[in-house]
Amino acid sequence: MIGKNLIKISVIILALVLLTSGCVERVEQVYGKSSVGESPRTPWSNLNIKPDIDPSAYVSPQASVIGNVHIGKNVMVSPQASARGDEGMPIYIGDDSNVQDGVSIHALETSDEEGRAIEKNLVEVGGKKYAVYIGNRVSLAHQSQVHGPASIGDDSFVGMQAFIFKARVGNNVVVEPGAKVVGVTIPDGRYVPLGMIVSNQSAADNLPVITQDYVFKDLNKGVVHVNTNLAQGYNRMNGKTAEAESAGHE
Repeated sequence: MIGKNLIKISVIILALVLLTSGCVERVEQVYGKSSVGESPRTPWSNLNIKPDIDPSAYVSPQASVIGNVHIGKNVMVSPQASARGDEGMPIYIGDDSNVQDGVSIHALETSDEEGRAIEKNLVEVGGKKYAVYIGNRVSLAHQSQVHGPASIGDDSFVGMQAFIFKARVGNNVVVEPGAKVVGVTIPDGRYVPLGMIVSNQSAADNLPVITQDYVFKDLNKGVVHVNTNLAQGYNRMNGKTAEAESAGHE
């Protein structure tokens, strides 16, 4: 009994020490508020830029969203994902998209030290320029990487451990797990087979068309459905029900 009481007393003392020393606050900063932060001032950007995150989106406390990043409605950003708009910027993630566990989104420098745009490191979508543009209802599956300059069109799926760099991926595209897409444009409605490396435009133009019998034809719809509902569910758990619902679909 004496031993158990000593353990209880020790736990209480430790808790009091943590509270009075500020350690608990620091833990909350590491695993909570600090997951979303400003970009630093650098030779290519003299501004501290905060992410623009719709209230209906959910960013895991174990994810990292930094700098000039837009996150749209109902977006789910899972643990260990990173969207870092501190070098290449802006990064845009459209409505109803999902950024799954371990995904990395970053980009090459888009402005020089004189404040001039580095055009080769930007992609234009809808008359605006981005370091990385990810459209609506896009799924970035576990451990995939999108490194700008890059764009991904609406309703596309990027599989586990796939890699997109200096490339444009069209609408309704499936990039199967482990595939690499570098320096090309993938036309709408195509798929990149498992583990394939696509690094010349001729190969990209000859990728297979998604047909009715393609095994992953409707995969992205299910993934989007799951992740938008997860975002809403996590927000409810964190007391954001009214705020999230008001920012949802019109």
